[in-house]
Amino acid sequence: MDFEQYPDQRIVGTARVPDEQPRTSTPPVPVKIIVAGGFGVGKTTTVGAISEISPLTTEAEMTMESIGVDNPGPASTKTTTTIAMDFGCVTIDRTLKLYLFGTPGQSRFAFMWDDLIRGALGALVVVDTNRIDDCYPAVDYFERAGLPFVVGVNTFNGQLGYHLDEVRWALAVRDDVPILSFDARFRGSVRDALLVVLDQALHKSIKMNSR
Repeated sequence: MDFEQYPDQRIVGTARVPDEQPRTSTPPVPVKIIVAGGFGVGKTTTVGAISEISPLTTEAEMTMESIGVDNPGPASTKTTTTIAMDFGCVTIDRTLKLYLFGTPGQSRFAFMWDDLIRGALGALVVVDTNRIDDCYPAVDYFERAGLPFVVGVNTFNGQLGYHLDEVRWALAVRDDVPILSFDARFRGSVRDALLVVLDQALHKSIKMNSR
């Protein structure tokens, strides 16, 4: 039997079924987001909580030589440190995919930041209010770079030590920089923080294009 008159169909039993058409949808737009902050504030946890792949980490064991150099705080159980970067990704929807790059927190690795932020649209600066001084360099860096950023106060153990207005005053950030609280351990909380970063990046893009 000749079925040449049905070039786009296949036979299943006695029924003719149209062949599956190749997908023509475009891939999601890649967006690079930086997760920054001081040493031990929860950057690696933030990336790992939301990444849809096993996050790439460059963690190394903290040794006796780091005593007096790397101080994670008296209440910390941290035994490793990021020596290069963290990397993860998450698909927001069919049109948008975030690629997350976590920076190393120690000042001796600051030379890597210029390379890490290249092509980024925004940043989440993670803050531990028990060691707020450690976050000044990240805030200053993104202000100088002109990169939109959001300050995310990591609520360790679900507790917020200070009001967000107090954090804004302590960091001396502009009124147009959002400050929010989130829990780096939970995917939904990290997602909400990243969506605010995206909103900031979009706002800046619209503002620049309207000039």
